[in-house]
Amino acid sequence: MAANGDCAMRVAMNSNAPLADPQPLDRLALRGEPGATALVLKGRVLDYAALEREIALLAGWLGQQGYLPGARIAGWAGKGWLTCLLPLAAPRAGLVHVPVNPLLKRAQVAHILADSGASALIANKGRLDGLQAGDVPKGCMVHDEVDVEQSVAAADPMPPSNADPDTLAAILYTSGSTGRPKGVMLSHANLWLGAEAVAGYLALDPSDRTLALLPLAFDYGQNQLLSSWFAGASAVPLDYLLPREVVKAVARHGITTLAAVPPLWTQLLEQDWSDDAVSSLRRLTNSGGALGEPLVRRLRARFPDARLFAMYGLTEAFRSTFLPPELIDTHPTSIGGAIPHAEVLVMKDDGTLAANGEEGELVHAGPLVAQGYWQDDARTQERFRPTPSGSSYGGIAVWSGDRVRYDGEGLLHFVGRRDAMIKSLGQRISPQEIEEAAMATGLVAECIAIGVPDEKLGQAVHLVARANAGLDPDTASANLVTALRRDLPNYMQPQAIHWRKELPKGATGKLDRAGIARELLEMNA
Repeated sequence: MAANGDCAMRVAMNSNAPLADPQPLDRLALRGEPGATALVLKGRVLDYAALEREIALLAGWLGQQGYLPGARIAGWAGKGWLTCLLPLAAPRAGLVHVPVNPLLKRAQVAHILADSGASALIANKGRLDGLQAGDVPKGCMVHDEVDVEQSVAAADPMPPSNADPDTLAAILYTSGSTGRPKGVMLSHANLWLGAEAVAGYLALDPSDRTLALLPLAFDYGQNQLLSSWFAGASAVPLDYLLPREVVKAVARHGITTLAAVPPLWTQLLEQDWSDDAVSSLRRLTNSGGALGEPLVRRLRARFPDARLFAMYGLTEAFRSTFLPPELIDTHPTSIGGAIPHAEVLVMKDDGTLAANGEEGELVHAGPLVAQGYWQDDARTQERFRPTPSGSSYGGIAVWSGDRVRYDGEGLLHFVGRRDAMIKSLGQRISPQEIEEAAMATGLVAECIAIGVPDEKLGQAVHLVARANAGLDPDTASANLVTALRRDLPNYMQPQAIHWRKELPKGATGKLDRAGIARELLEMNA
């Protein structure tokens, strides 16, 4: 592994030494004790024996529909029997799972179905009724999930597969913040090793209960199920409307593991947490965006006995880094070092490895790297390239587009997206640095810094923010301007602050930076 500093070597923890050979993904259902709880659904509970039996039946039903090997099977529904079992049942049947986020609208769904060449769409009736003529490609069979669940009982169960671990198992479509969603191709090995790695560094065990809050079409969301099952633990999927429902679910199910993205953590911290909800939590995990020091401090204060894991990743390489919880208090802004099975390299623009303190692009190598973009050779060749000199793994690596740096102790810190950096008066500005400064004032609940074209400055910094609960935006605005003038250099000062009651979020729950940028550009056109 190309890592800098003794601390980075400790964080990496033999990251490029596989713990075990990958297996066909559908065999995850065999890892738990037969009588142990595997999946808690709204109407029933499946132990591991029942989970394996129902995956076998669903795979058998799929096998009887006449789909060709490798056919894409799309699932578009809320968290339930179908969306929890299809990730294992489709690959067992020699098919490719295409999860569709239930928050997407018909036009986005139509694009995914057409782009993937889906042979089947399984969805709930309400979503199917919302589709229009032409949304479903010719030859794509449509099934109501209720009908499927009722029909599988009569199917011949399909035994565990012997699939080649390098076989395509799933296509996960990215959120499309920079254009139309693109399909990331993931193999059995990608998903198996991702489950193994996360279960390992989180130290999950059969006594754990994971509340699966995040969309199952999101790699981080799907891994909530897969890593739990790898460890023989329980998964409790939850669709919720209000954050207080999450708090109640944590208490009701004795949840030990809670994963979220920063905007959701902000909402959860605004709720009243009962002692029994707080006491059951053993670990909190974050990905999908940097926490920032203010949010880290609030989470540590609210859940002092829960281990807080700051993590970083992208769909094209699953998860890349994590910060061990024992370092979070002293290094609250770090994303740590490589997870098991991952290699990370920081490459400068001249193609050489960055030293401590130098900024560069984060490049991912190893068996977690995806197989490229579905039917998009041009974008695949742009992002997926031979590993740079200095890699221990070799093979193909993925260039993330994210700017990072090692600190003096060899820990990684996120700087910003290459395409999100603001250039003002000749200075390169990280939006994250401005956002963290605003959050540190205690006046702002969440915010986004955007560069808006400006004749004199090149780009002017605009800050879009939501005030903390109970604060008047006018008062908060004046105080925020004063605080930022104190804490940031002149070239980083926002030229305008736009207050919102709510900030828009994308399908994965992250703040919609691209949507906010479009709004500001239209306002200033």
